[in-house]
Amino acid sequence: MNKALVLRMGQMHAQRYIPMLLDRLAAGEIDPGYLATHPLSLEQGAQGYELFEKKEDGCLRSVLHP
Repeated sequence: MNKALVLRMGQMHAQRYIPMLLDRLAAGEIDPGYLATHPLSLEQGAQGYELFEKKEDGCLRSVLHP
């Protein structure tokens, strides 16, 4: 059966949007802070990767600080 199905894919135009996003970040219009849900020390790196991989404790991103 020929259903004339067409799939078109591509990548996001990051080069187009990055400058605008950086300007909005600098102006305080966008707050990405909510993404860093688990700030951890470098010594806790393995724990941070495990939290992120298993999505435990509501982990969106674990951020490692030196």
